[in-house]
Amino acid sequence: MSTSMSVARSLPGGPVAEQILAEVAQEVTQLRAAGMTPALATVLVGDDDASVGYIRIKQRQAERLGFASPHVQLPASASQADLRAVVTQLSADTAVHGVLVQHPVPRHLDFDRAMQALDPEKDVDGMHPVNLGRLALGLPGPAPCTPAGIEALLAYHGVPVAGRGVVVLGRGATLGRPLAMLLAQKRPTANAAVTVVHTGVTDWPRYTRRAEILVAAAGVPGLVRPEHLRPGAVVVGGGVRYSGRRLLPDVDEACATVAGAMTPRVGGVGPTTVAMVFRNAVRAARQALTPPHRDSDEHSTRAPVPPSGSGASDGS
Repeated sequence: MSTSMSVARSLPGGPVAEQILAEVAQEVTQLRAAGMTPALATVLVGDDDASVGYIRIKQRQAERLGFASPHVQLPASASQADLRAVVTQLSADTAVHGVLVQHPVPRHLDFDRAMQALDPEKDVDGMHPVNLGRLALGLPGPAPCTPAGIEALLAYHGVPVAGRGVVVLGRGATLGRPLAMLLAQKRPTANAAVTVVHTGVTDWPRYTRRAEILVAAAGVPGLVRPEHLRPGAVVVGGGVRYSGRRLLPDVDEACATVAGAMTPRVGGVGPTTVAMVFRNAVRAARQALTPPHRDSDEHSTRAPVPPSGSGASDGS
């Protein structure tokens, strides 16, 4: 008698991103017809291979969507004042609607200080302190891209979140903390009971084994293994590190034998993150063209959630 091992349903991010980007392309067409070319500026310090690759992906996507994509590259030796000057200049440029400072920056630079020089309305990453404050209070503002992408991914694949137990493994400012705030908000695609745990907790698997939905956001390769899961859980791999150009995810691929559904190692959260950058950028452009009323929620922290197509580095 032969036995077969179950394999988790795959939750790819590509189809989610395609739908979001199709909506963005329509908005770009409308803006250009109104006489505005949306512009997403990128800033890169140094020549880290992974960062160069990310910028190239975003520039290609900008061209496909009809964005202008001015780019500023600073040498790795650039000072904090150099970086601040570039960010300040782009913030003041009315022809630029969104600004993305590629992270990480060289160790001698303070990314958070650089972000403070950016106009919060042009912050397409949703990581300006003002925008994180808006998120915490449930106020309108651009949402952090990876957390918003994860919410959209779960909704697209028909994974119910409201009322379920979600564990976020990782407390970093770019993923773990904002995701916990986002998924706890009262919306049909959120409204979860969210627990945040991290690798500083000795018995963190005690929490992950109870999770109906687990989001790994610790940035520790291979951290989550099958024995750390509740059978049938939904597992989202958000945290990654790189060895050269090789992506090393938090979630061991063997987890697919225990999970009910799981994002793939490549093509999971990444595509949705990039899509949300452009969603935030086109919303910033539209706001610049026709500033919303105070009571408008058009420029909102609520994650854009496409209908389901299936019928239904972050610190730890």
